[in-house]
Amino acid sequence: MEIAGVKTVGMSEAEAEEPAAAECEPEPGHAGWFWGEPSDGPPADAPLHALLLAASRIMGTFYAGTLAQSGLRISPAGLGVLRVLLAGDGLKSSDVAARGWSSPGTLTSVVNTLVREGYVERRSDAGDRRVVRLFVTDKGRQVCADYYSLAGPYWRDAFAFVDPADEPVIRKFFVDMIGQFSELIRKERGK
Repeated sequence: MEIAGVKTVGMSEAEAEEPAAAECEPEPGHAGWFWGEPSDGPPADAPLHALLLAASRIMGTFYAGTLAQSGLRISPAGLGVLRVLLAGDGLKSSDVAARGWSSPGTLTSVVNTLVREGYVERRSDAGDRRVVRLFVTDKGRQVCADYYSLAGPYWRDAFAFVDPADEPVIRKFFVDMIGQFSELIRKERGK
C-alpha cells in the first residue's frame, strides 16, 4: 500500500494513517537542531512541522526585536490585538480572541494593558449594556502607524532573500496553511 507517496508495506490502513514516531522526533545526529540548538542548522529532510515551529519561533523573536528597536511601548501581543481591532473596531473580546487565535484569558490580560496605556477603550454596547466592545483610540492607531513605518525596512530586509519568482508559491503555501490551521482551531474549539 502507498499513502501520500510513502510505501506502507506490511502496515494496516489504520497504522499507515497515524504519524510514525520518527516524524515527531529528531533524527539521530539532529537532536540539537530539533530542540533549538541553532548551530546544528536544519537538516534538508527535517519534517515540515519542525521547520514551521522553528521558523515561527525565530520570526517571533525577530518581531519582538523590531518592536524593541522601534522604541514603542507595546508588546507583540498588544500590536496583534490592535491589528485585529483596526480591521474590525468595536468587536467583543471573544471575537478579538477568536480572530487573533488566542484564549479569552490571554486576551483579557493584553487588553487590560492596552487600556492602561491608552491604546484601547472598553465601551458598553448601546443595544445591550451587558456587552462590552473594544475600540482603538487615536493613540492606538498612531502606535500602529509608527510601528509599520519604523519596522517596515527591517521586514523588507528580512525577506530580501526571497526570489520574486518564488513569492507566489510561498504566498500560496502560507495562505493555505493559515486556512488549514484556522479550521483546525475552530474544530478544536467546537465552532
